[in-house]
Amino acid sequence: MAKRLRVGLLTGGGDAPGLNAVIRSVTKSLILRHDAEVIGFEDGFLGLITQRIRQLSYEDVSGILTRGGTILGTNNKANPFKFYKRGGADVSAQVIAYARSLGLDGLIAVGGDGTMSISNRLHEMGLPIVGVPKTIDNDLMATERTFGFDTAVSIVTEALDRLHTTAQSHQRVMIVETMGRYAGWIALHAGVAGGADLILIPEFEVDLDEVVRVVKNRESFGRSFTIIVIAEGTRLQGGALSVERTLDDSPDPIRLGGIGRVLQVELESRIKSEVRTTILGHVQRGGTPTPYDRILATSFGSYAADLVSRGEYGRMVALQSGRMTSVPLAEVADRVRLVPVESSTVQAALAVGTSFGVPELTVRFDPSQAAEA
Repeated sequence: MAKRLRVGLLTGGGDAPGLNAVIRSVTKSLILRHDAEVIGFEDGFLGLITQRIRQLSYEDVSGILTRGGTILGTNNKANPFKFYKRGGADVSAQVIAYARSLGLDGLIAVGGDGTMSISNRLHEMGLPIVGVPKTIDNDLMATERTFGFDTAVSIVTEALDRLHTTAQSHQRVMIVETMGRYAGWIALHAGVAGGADLILIPEFEVDLDEVVRVVKNRESFGRSFTIIVIAEGTRLQGGALSVERTLDDSPDPIRLGGIGRVLQVELESRIKSEVRTTILGHVQRGGTPTPYDRILATSFGSYAADLVSRGEYGRMVALQSGRMTSVPLAEVADRVRLVPVESSTVQAALAVGTSFGVPELTVRFDPSQAAEA
C-alpha cells in the first residue's frame, strides 16, 4: 500500500491579507486531490525550530477565506541560520532533522524575500521545499504579483481619496507615507489610482527643489492643494534612509519610517501652503483581502499543492504573463524586484503629469495652456 503524502505548511515573515486563503487552498487541495496529510507549523520558522505543530483538517480551514492574518501565526525574526533566542546560533541542521522525524515528504513555505531566501538554503541542505510568494511590498523576483499587494494598494488608495477632500478644504499639502521597504510598488500603484500629484519612491532619488517647484507651480495656477505619496524607503537627494529604529534580534534589523515627516519639515520652510503628514503604517497589511488577492492566493495554493504532489521541490510558485508557473528558489533568494523606469505604470503616471521628484522625469505642463486650447 502506497505511503500517504505528508506535507508541512508554514507562513513566515510579516502578515499579509490572503495568508488564510493560501492555507485554505493548500490544505483543501492536498486533502481533496492528493489524499494528503497536512501539518501546520505555528509562527512560521519559529514553529519549525521550537517544534510546535498542529494537524490541519478540511474543517480547520473552512470559513477562513475572507479572514485577514494567518491562523497558523507568523514570525519575522526566526531565522534557522541565525536564531536570536539562542544567541544567533545556526540551528538549521536540527530543523531539518526534526522535519525528517515527522516523516514529511515536503514543506510549503509561504512568505516574502526573507522566507524564500531561508527556504532556498534549507532546500540546498536537503529539505524538500516549495515556496509561495507573499508580501504587500510586491518586491519578489520572478513573479508579477504577490498576494497581499492588491489589498495594501486598495487601503492606501482609499486613504488618498479621503485625504483629497480635507486637503482641498484647507488648501494644504498632504503627504502620505506608505510601506514597501526598498521598493516603491505600493506608493506607485496607489499614487496613480489615487490621483497623487507627486509619487516619490526609493528607485528615484528625490530632488527636493523639484518637489518644491511642482508644489509652487500648482499654487501659482490656482491648485490650492497637493497630494504627495512617498514610500518609506525613499531618499531625498544627498540624504540617508529614514530609519525609525533597529532591532538587534531580527534578520533584517532596519525598520524604516519617518521620511514623510522629514519631507514635511523640508517643505514647510520653502512653500506657502500648510503641510501635513499621514503615516499609514500597519493598517496597510490588515483586514480582509480583496477579491483579487483571494483569487491569487487560492491559485498559488493549489499550484503549490500540485508541485508537491509531483515532487517538484526547490521551486517557488509565480505569476508570469498572467499564468501560473514556478521558478527555482535560487532565482528569488536574496534579491529584490524594484520598479523600473520603463514600467508602464510609471510611464502612464508621467503621461498625465504626475511628478516623481526627478527633473528629467517630470513632464513640464502649464494648465493655462490647456485652458486656452
